[in-house]
Amino acid sequence: MNTRILTSTRSGGSRFPLNKILGALILIAGLTLLTYQLIVLLQTRELVRYAFYAGMVAAASTAIGAFMAVFANRISDRMLDSLMGFGAGVMLAASIFSLILPSMEMMQDQTSSSFLASSQVALAVLLGAAMMLLIEKLVPHEHFIKGNDSVSSTRLRQSWLFVLAIALHNFPEGLAIGAAYAAGEGHGLAAGIAIQDMPEGFVVAMALIAAGYTRVFAITIGVLTGLAEPAMAIIGATLLEFSTHLLPWGLAGAAGAMLFVISHEIIPESHRKGHEFFATNGLILGFVLMLLLDTAL
Repeated sequence: MNTRILTSTRSGGSRFPLNKILGALILIAGLTLLTYQLIVLLQTRELVRYAFYAGMVAAASTAIGAFMAVFANRISDRMLDSLMGFGAGVMLAASIFSLILPSMEMMQDQTSSSFLASSQVALAVLLGAAMMLLIEKLVPHEHFIKGNDSVSSTRLRQSWLFVLAIALHNFPEGLAIGAAYAAGEGHGLAAGIAIQDMPEGFVVAMALIAAGYTRVFAITIGVLTGLAEPAMAIIGATLLEFSTHLLPWGLAGAAGAMLFVISHEIIPESHRKGHEFFATNGLILGFVLMLLLDTAL
């Protein structure tokens, strides 16, 4: 008797590979253990818990934006570009006022030289951007208009290439939330990211619909991709909470990752169809709104 095959007599001799059953059980056990560890972490680490809540608010904002696609048959390219510019402005201001400037202050407290502090912040920004560049090169994904970035990406369904691209976009935002809460200065940044996530979720859903996907699929994907932010917020807050010396590096690194996404993804996309004027106005509006939020909160 083959020990690798489990035969079900009720199904008329259909076969269920035992290794798949064992794999499913191991996966369920692993997810259960991971969920338990997450609950313990959130109960014992206050800053991590707050970062998780902020990440969930951002994810909920993305979901609300995605659900707005239910009521829109079509949105003009000019409005899409304006919304993308708005999101870029919010992220740009968050990178400067909520991440780089606090990082600079912490670096100056840790070092006796302003030049050394500035140099370390600059290096951290470069490392954060380099991390996103490496991920962008290694992970097969697809831009909405640029096409495939990897020759091996043809092995994957096109829809999942879109999903990976959107998830990559949300990684630095989640890390930024976690780093900011670890520094005790996360409210303004979290509010700004949540605000820009709403039009972002709408843009993502509408772009998928325009690419030929069903409305239900597009909205579902828009909602699910927002969950990358609370996950990355937990990781960022957990890693940086334990070390005050790593905290300014994490803040500046998250800023570098966000700057890479702004320049590499959002701005080129928002300018591609000749709506630079509206995209630029959206960027300035988002920048000013985030500046006001950061000052007020």
